[in-house]
Order: sequence, then C-alpha cells, then structure tokens
Amino acid sequence: MKKLTLLGSTGSIGTQTLQIVEAYPDRFQVVGLTAQRNMTLLAGQVRQFHPEIVAVGGEAERAELLELLAGYAAPPDIRVAAQGVVEVAAHGDAQVVVSGVVGVAGLLPTLAAIEAGKDIALANKETLVAAGPVVMPRIQVKGVHLLPVDSEHSAIFQCLQGGKELNRILLTASGGAFRDWPVERMKTATVKDALKHPNWVMGRKITIDSATLMNKGLEVIEAHYLFGLDYEQIEIIIHPESIVHSLVEWADTSVLAQLGWPDMRLPILYALSWPERIPTPWRPLDLVKIGTLNFKAPDHEKYPCMRLAYQVGRVGGTLPAVLNAANEAVVELFLNEQISFADIPRLLALTCEAHPTVSAPALADILEADRWAREQVQIQALRTVITPV
Repeated sequence: MKKLTLLGSTGSIGTQTLQIVEAYPDRFQVVGLTAQRNMTLLAGQVRQFHPEIVAVGGEAERAELLELLAGYAAPPDIRVAAQGVVEVAAHGDAQVVVSGVVGVAGLLPTLAAIEAGKDIALANKETLVAAGPVVMPRIQVKGVHLLPVDSEHSAIFQCLQGGKELNRILLTASGGAFRDWPVERMKTATVKDALKHPNWVMGRKITIDSATLMNKGLEVIEAHYLFGLDYEQIEIIIHPESIVHSLVEWADTSVLAQLGWPDMRLPILYALSWPERIPTPWRPLDLVKIGTLNFKAPDHEKYPCMRLAYQVGRVGGTLPAVLNAANEAVVELFLNEQISFADIPRLLALTCEAHPTVSAPALADILEADRWAREQVQIQALRTVITPV
C-alpha cells in the first residue's frame, strides 16, 4: 500500500489520479488533498477517499466545504490558502506527493514535500522551469525520487530505465491548434481559434501554450533539469498523432520510444507505481488501426516562443523564472482579449530582455523574479499594446 497526497485534486491531473486510486484501492491510499475553489467536487472526494487533511483556497471555501460535509463522520483537518497547501504537502506519512497544482503556485508546496522526505510525482513543470537550480540540489540532499508525470518526460524516464551513455532526447509535440496554419494567418488568430486543440482536452492556459509551443519550450527547460542534458541534446519534433510520447537516442545511435494512446492516466500510474508496473484493463495500443505516424521539424518562424525558451534556458539563473511568470501573465492578457496572439512572443521577449538576471539564485531571488516579471508584463503591455481607458 503506497500512501499519497494530491495537490490540485479537482483539476485534470488530480481527478485522473483519483481514478487510478479508485481502480487500485489495494495499492494506493490518500492522505491529503488540496483544491482552490471547487468545493462540491472536493467534498465528494473527501467522502470517497477519506483524507486526513485538506487545504482550500480561503475561509469562505472552508465554510462551504464544512457545510457540504455536514453529517460526514470523519471530516478532515482543513487548512486554508497557500500556507495550507504547503502544510498538506509536508503532512504525515504520505510516501508520494503528486504535484498537480497549476503554475508557480506549485513551487513552495513541492519544496515542502521534498524537505519532508517525500517522493514527488511532478505534473507541475513550472517548479523546475522557475526553480530548477534550487529544487534539484534539495532532491539530492534529501535523497527523494523525482518522478515525471508529463507524458513526454514520463516517456523519456521509462526509456531510460537501465540504460547508460545517453546521447540526446527528442520531445514530441502535437503542434497545437495552428500546426496546419500558415504563419501569416496566425497574426489574426483569435482566442477561440487558439483553444481548438486537435488532440487533447486541457485547461485554457496550457492549450494556449500548446498553440504557441511555449509548453514544449518549458518542457525543454524541465528536461534539462530532470535528465541533466545540455540544451543541444534536447530536440523538439512535431508528431501530430500524439502516439509517440518521446524518444531517447543512445551513444550508438539506437533510439527507444515510448508509445501509447493520448491518455494521461498512463504516466500518472507509472509515476505512482514506479519501479513496478501494474496491469490495467485499458485499451491496448493498436498500431495497425493507427496506420501511419508522421514527424516533422518545427517551424521556428511559426513558433518564436520555442526559440525564446531555448535562449532563456541557456542563460539560466533567474531568467527561466521570469519567462515562466511572464508567460502566465501574457496568456491571461490574451485570454481576456487584451492583446493579440502575435503580441504573446513579443511581450515575452521584451520582458526577458529587461530582466537583470541573477546567475546563481536563491529561492528569494526566484520569487522576486516571478513577481517582477508579472509587473513588467503589465508595463510592457501598457507601453506597446493596451490603450488605457
């Protein structure tokens, strides 16, 4: 029986993780859950999985959850706000913490779980993108395992088991909503256009990141920290079918790939069950039915965010934290229809260019860089894009 805590239990990763717990009740037990606003769903999860402790967005959510749990025999300890999430992450005898919180909000809880000696099933790429220089040394000092949940990084991790002399890795990308659009047409892309992902149903922010390919740029930085490779050894290839999740190439040029249907339950299950594999009743992959798998190089003119991510990663220090925070702020402006799709890479570049990078940052430097970047995006947008009312 492996005990786990789930940060972000009402989101996509969270609900799919709990589907796995439900399917394998003799394998996994829930110790803690966190959710920001969806108290109705969280209350149902509490009644089903009986966590010892939960964290919610604030006092209003705490009151709502208590009302929803009226009559429940064993209500959990309820903590609130960001500090509450940190407390849940470090709580009790959970062996694995699934970090499914969206954005840089996942950083401090993940660090708290590491300090408490818990293995991390990481679905929150921002933790490593923004704070890899802080997080990875703590992983080493505490002797915990960092297990990737993103399908691409899970694929690489699976291919690496038992191997040595790695030469390079290849991250596959669907190409997002605009993979078949010409560059000129993308200048007029609307929010509605960008949210039409051809393969996946995801949250609004990650779907926009897929359309700009920033999600893949951030995954390159994450892979740099996860697998210890130089940026020249990490490549992106467009693979529209999303069946090959990533590949690794060894020193003798042999290549291993991990394949599967586009289903996030598989990488979640592997992160939870590693180093074992658990038999499942899920639909097996049918290559004959798929028929054809296609691959092509990404267009750097079409996806300038991808090129920017490589540049930022090579600089390192606090600059990846700036890129991550600026991207969150810029995507929010786009989703609110305050800027155009073409403004996204331009505002990101302006923000990164304005940042005085700290080359060997402490946690305080990273948090300050995150705050600075969000403020700088607003300044750059007001100067160049948004007309004040």
